[in-house]
Amino acid sequence: MQYNQPDKFGHFGRYGGVFASETLMPALNELREAFERYRHDPEFIEEFQYELKHFVGRPSPIYWCKRLSKEIGGAQIFLKREDLNHTGAHKINNTIGQALLAKRMGKKRVIAETGAGQHGVASATVAARFGMECAVYMGAEDVIRQAPNVKRMELLGAKVIPVQSGSKTLKDALNEAMRDWVANVDNTFYIIGTVAGPHPYPEMVREFNSVVSKECQWQMPELTGKDPDYVVACVGGGSNAMGIFYDYIPKDNVKLIGVEAAGLGISTGKHAASIEGGSPGVLHGNRTYVMQDEDGQILSTHSVSAGLDYPGVGPEHAYLHDIGRAQYVGIEDGEALEAFHRLCRIEGIIPALESSHAVAYGIKLAKELPPDKNILVNLSGRGDKDLQIVFSYMNEEKKHV
Repeated sequence: MQYNQPDKFGHFGRYGGVFASETLMPALNELREAFERYRHDPEFIEEFQYELKHFVGRPSPIYWCKRLSKEIGGAQIFLKREDLNHTGAHKINNTIGQALLAKRMGKKRVIAETGAGQHGVASATVAARFGMECAVYMGAEDVIRQAPNVKRMELLGAKVIPVQSGSKTLKDALNEAMRDWVANVDNTFYIIGTVAGPHPYPEMVREFNSVVSKECQWQMPELTGKDPDYVVACVGGGSNAMGIFYDYIPKDNVKLIGVEAAGLGISTGKHAASIEGGSPGVLHGNRTYVMQDEDGQILSTHSVSAGLDYPGVGPEHAYLHDIGRAQYVGIEDGEALEAFHRLCRIEGIIPALESSHAVAYGIKLAKELPPDKNILVNLSGRGDKDLQIVFSYMNEEKKHV
């Protein structure tokens, strides 16, 4: 299939676009012009690739889970090891690109929002790398849940600002970061961590993180002699999924599956599955699928994973869902935790709880397929940050035994 999205106005079909206040339009126009100017600039591309290789440590390898695949007895499971990047997740790919843009635009300060903390750590890291001031907005609830990453950000010189409004999670952190940007637009660059927000952010974040799928294009044939049959990735806002999906979108032989956080179950209302449990609406500057009530008010979310509890999804995911190019499914908290422990004990890899949702679905899918089928799962981050949450759940289970 031919694929050429978004259009020049940032529309992915009926999704995306720019829904922003007039005070933000000059900043968005400045950013869009800089992105269009530098995305094809040889010097910019050369510096971006240099940083990915020498600072981030790319290419990240693909790992064949032989023991896990054998135990399941179905399809072969492969992991794209984004957890091995510097800072421990895919987020660094995008923040490097945006920091290089900020540098060329003369911005001395960067801000970011974060849920699980990995994007905050990556933003603090690149700010330190390029000598910029950094402020990170983080929901007060997530500051508690992700204490190790808060410490990492502070060690890197960033100011972490707890957000006490709303549900005190990622949605509210993004709101506050937007307010900061409006107030300090002259010297500040807003590094958005996912493929959401007003144009050009969804396209720009996808562009910088598509290095993941570009590597997979030669890595999987090198390992298996062919493309994967399935590509599976967790979806909150959706940056890691778009990164590994993008170069496979034109390849109809590769099935794309995004895994949302079904929390305690879609029927309970305590989840963060924006596509499965939401409807089209406007959130944070773009039109997409959002979790909302009949009056359009944004609903609270729930997930064991701090990085997946965003009440919306990137507009390109909404488009891929509507045209049937990608399938979106839900994995509940318990299933993700079970996959977390299984990967630890069988393969010696501690995954992020976000990534554990994708691993859980990969295991479920493998059971239904023959051994000659290959499933490529994006292991978007490592699980050091989640140990406090995992042990808390384990202790709760012991109480009920």
